[in-house]
Amino acid sequence: MEFTHFDGQGNAWMVDVGEKEDTRREAVARGSIFMSPQCFSMVLQGNMKKGDVLAVARVAGIMGAKRTWELIPLCHVLNLTKLSVDFRMNEERHEIQAVCTARTTGKTGVEMEALTGVTAALLTIYDMCKAVDKGMEIGEIYLEKKNGGKSGEFLNEKFQ
Repeated sequence: MEFTHFDGQGNAWMVDVGEKEDTRREAVARGSIFMSPQCFSMVLQGNMKKGDVLAVARVAGIMGAKRTWELIPLCHVLNLTKLSVDFRMNEERHEIQAVCTARTTGKTGVEMEALTGVTAALLTIYDMCKAVDKGMEIGEIYLEKKNGGKSGEFLNEKFQ
């Protein structure tokens, strides 16, 4: 397998996607934040002093995904047609799982946008809850699936 972001001399470059066909592309990424029982309960009940943690984290995830091209070197600016951030609560593990879905019709995929959206949402949860629990852990961030483009479909069987 060849790395596409390097030229023949090993210099970093932005891949030219100009000749590629536009296709419908979608990616779904997931990640989790683990917190103390007290902090988890406060988020669930909406008692955090900074406000509605999940509502703010949802907006942050969407905003972060939209700005991926500014954060990740060599990413293309994309005309995103859908971005969503949803949350799944696991009371047993005191875990909030963020799920970001990114979609476009274009020449390059949206995996980085989905991953960036998840990460921004989780970092926002940490920021809004750190007064209660500085020991929160963010992790298990991964691309769950993607479709479209030359490489077709990908389903991360490791996490199914």
